[in-house]
Amino acid sequence: QVQLVESGGGSVQAGGSLTLSCTASGFTKAYYDIGWFRQAPGQERERVSCISSADGTTYYADSVKGRFTISRDNAKNTVYLQMNTLKPEDTAFYYCATARTCDYPPYQYDNWGRGAQVTVSS
Repeated sequence: QVQLVESGGGSVQAGGSLTLSCTASGFTKAYYDIGWFRQAPGQERERVSCISSADGTTYYADSVKGRFTISRDNAKNTVYLQMNTLKPEDTAFYYCATARTCDYPPYQYDNWGRGAQVTVSS
């Protein structure tokens, strides 16, 4: 059974940086694309970024483009989300999940982790 565990959340001031990790277990091949999502209170879940298992192609939401960087270390079964120049509006619970392709809509992602809180103060 595939399990994803997020880590690295925390509280920072605006302009600061955090790196989230999503570590997977329960599968032997890195054939899943991995997406990062976030959800703030009262708002819908938003896909922030995604990385392909096939060729490392990356996707970013416009709201984070140029500030966030996704990467993966297949040997460690871990996907990272480096978040720079954080803004108060980045405050949310961040989740990772798997998909056969990053192009899938959010409801077709599986194996959601329990999430990590990111809080950015002004």
